[in-house]
Amino acid sequence: MLKSTICLILGGGRGSRLYPLTKDRSKSAVPIGGKYRMIDIPVSNSLNSGLNRILILTQFNSASLNQHINRTYRFDHFHEGFVDILAAEQTLDHLGWHQGTADAVRWNMKHITRFSDVQYALVLGGDQIYAMDFRELLRVHLETRADLTLAALPVSRQQAPRFGVIKVKGSQIVDFIEKPADTETLDRFAMDDEARWHFQDLLPHQTHLASMGIYLFSMKCLEEELDLGGEDFGKDIIPRAIKTRKVAFFPFNDYWEDVGTIQSFHAASLDFVEASPRFDFYRHRIYTNTRQLPPAKIFASQLDRVYAAEGCILDRIKANRTIIGIRAIVREKTEITDSILMGADFYDDTEDRETQRQGRIPLGIGRNCLIQNAIIDKNARVGDNVRLINKDNQKYADGEFYSIRDGIVVIPKNAVVPPGTEI
Repeated sequence: MLKSTICLILGGGRGSRLYPLTKDRSKSAVPIGGKYRMIDIPVSNSLNSGLNRILILTQFNSASLNQHINRTYRFDHFHEGFVDILAAEQTLDHLGWHQGTADAVRWNMKHITRFSDVQYALVLGGDQIYAMDFRELLRVHLETRADLTLAALPVSRQQAPRFGVIKVKGSQIVDFIEKPADTETLDRFAMDDEARWHFQDLLPHQTHLASMGIYLFSMKCLEEELDLGGEDFGKDIIPRAIKTRKVAFFPFNDYWEDVGTIQSFHAASLDFVEASPRFDFYRHRIYTNTRQLPPAKIFASQLDRVYAAEGCILDRIKANRTIIGIRAIVREKTEITDSILMGADFYDDTEDRETQRQGRIPLGIGRNCLIQNAIIDKNARVGDNVRLINKDNQKYADGEFYSIRDGIVVIPKNAVVPPGTEI
């Protein structure tokens, strides 16, 4: 079954709620964990599950994602697997752009069905943090003889309105609603004892079953459902399929996070540095671009719960609950707390003194800075004596070289923050 399954990863999301991290890249290309990209997680889950035929569907701001995929996932000539990009394209039959997740798959079916031996299609999101063995999902799909199988996890009543919520009978899904809001609907979709039986160690507040956006289709079912129309899997395809087909569910009760906002991205990222993180890069094998960089270099610094990626240089700093990405340079007497530094794609060509003599702010973080509850994107230049602390406690704001989202100060990619700035 593994050889007859193809993975379709939806990597074309606009990611407006993650702005400005998505100003120049798609959601799937956003850096995470100091050295990875979001797309590395679903690709790695697939490869770790023995699924090595992977197509990534892209559309919005896809250049950065395309470059990362081409550099990272290269198989030799004797390997049958591949990780390929399917970019959105206009044809004589389709002059517009993809209007949703299902529409993206529909207009790429001619590329997918060229693999005549494919019997199953695993549809994944490109912006979620989790570890799953998809072989177990495939097993459930076969054992239940389903046309379609959804992965689902228990959530609280408060969380349920953010997701597509399902109702099950036995191993089969019998009802589905996208993002329920009213009390009556939430009551109707609460898990009964039969549904709760599928989960061990279920917590009292976990009362509803939410779709994870992970769908395993039998290929015939996928083709027929797409032919019937509908732009989105969650809003159109899944509710319709449940009425006429056998739709099974795969119970999952481990860590899963859809990092759709700056706040959720910030919180999930900082959890990585805890002693017992909910998602552990040291335990899960996640692949990414292999860079020929030296180890991190650290001088007389005080670090507590810090990820320091390769190639970074930390000179007499203090950092607590912080991720410091590849090639990041942080200069003396700077203090950083609860923050994410995404690092840089390159090193400056000139030494610091020469750079400053020319009136340019060096790449990285300057001297005597205070950074709290912030995200600093790649290739940013932060001058000396800068304070990024959200001094006015703003929830939402945009400035010349910064944004504030959910109270978190975000410095966009390639931004320059003048010396002495206080935000």
